[in-house]
Amino acid sequence: MLIGFDSKGWMTLQSFHVFQVLKGRRQGGSYWIGQGHVWVSLFFTLTLCFQGSVFCVSLDPATNNLAVTGGEDDKAYVWRVSDGEVLFECTGHKDSVTSVLFSHDSSLVATGDMSGLIKVWKVETKQEVWSFEVGDLEWMEWHPCAPVLLAGMADGNVWMWKIPGGDCKTLQGPGCQSTSGKVLPDGKRAVVGYEDGNVRLWDLKQGNATHVIKGHDGHQGALTCLACNKDGSLVLTGSVDGRAKLINTATGKVLGVFSVDGGKAKASQEDAEETNSVESVGFCNVLPLIAVAYLHGTLAIYDLSSQVLRHKCQHQAGIVKLQWEESSSVVSTCSLDGAVRLWDARSGTMVSEYRGHQAEILDFTLNREASMAVTASGDHQAKLFCLQRPDR
Repeated sequence: MLIGFDSKGWMTLQSFHVFQVLKGRRQGGSYWIGQGHVWVSLFFTLTLCFQGSVFCVSLDPATNNLAVTGGEDDKAYVWRVSDGEVLFECTGHKDSVTSVLFSHDSSLVATGDMSGLIKVWKVETKQEVWSFEVGDLEWMEWHPCAPVLLAGMADGNVWMWKIPGGDCKTLQGPGCQSTSGKVLPDGKRAVVGYEDGNVRLWDLKQGNATHVIKGHDGHQGALTCLACNKDGSLVLTGSVDGRAKLINTATGKVLGVFSVDGGKAKASQEDAEETNSVESVGFCNVLPLIAVAYLHGTLAIYDLSSQVLRHKCQHQAGIVKLQWEESSSVVSTCSLDGAVRLWDARSGTMVSEYRGHQAEILDFTLNREASMAVTASGDHQAKLFCLQRPDR
């Protein structure tokens, strides 16, 4: 394999060693090609193969050395990112595992399936330490600083358990699906979105809703995603109505509404939901910017202060998820065309693209240093991409 350098001295073709650690197969020959200012990685650095689609992935927050993936084979797997070795399997689920998460200190990992069976495993002993069966599971979220697990249900209720003791509290819903939830950084409050377009801010200790955003202030369709800024003072919500809303968590007031169509009416609500759903939202940590990702393939970058649209970054297919880097203005996306892309939010330009999946990417996550991305895909594979860029 030839290795060359451009006029600035950057390596334009770089060799990687590729492992395929399950099923006893190995692959090699991953490389980068510099194309102007966009660097395209044609393949991947590590691949794990499974018996069905891989729906979800999470990295352990303490060290970023372990990953957990869940999928269509009714199992989750905890594995080491350095070599892909599977440390243990999370078995006993009754349906596809659609939610996996490490606790704040990485000592526990929670796995949840579509039937509503939730299990928690102790990473050190590789043993199941707790399980509970509820209704249809919509989302799970660990408390940011305690072994407390929250889960949202199709009946609208949110359950909260101390693990492994199992002491529980229920946040009573409005009678419709709880579609998304997030514990705020102070650990005292949570924000929950519902199918009817309403948003509730909950006091976790008292178990009551301190603010309800509904009616004109709420969304006109089911919520799809939530994100909060670093101090938890602001929440960004996304919905199938094609809009993102900025909410002050102290007052419950809506501070802004963001829509790439400028609020123009669709032919019908059904059309809007099918073509313009907001799939993912997020705050930049280093600049006053927010990102909104749409199912029709647009990544919109807004100035948080002026609420002005700065950039529209178009994808070749619908966007599934976005994630900002911790300490830069680069935002990454995964999409239905099987690619991971990195975007410079200051200029709106794509700086890197990573390919290798043969089907849609259903979930992805970055490590703390943003040097690698782990992806879950409908092609029955999880992949680890080394996020090398000329400016790193």
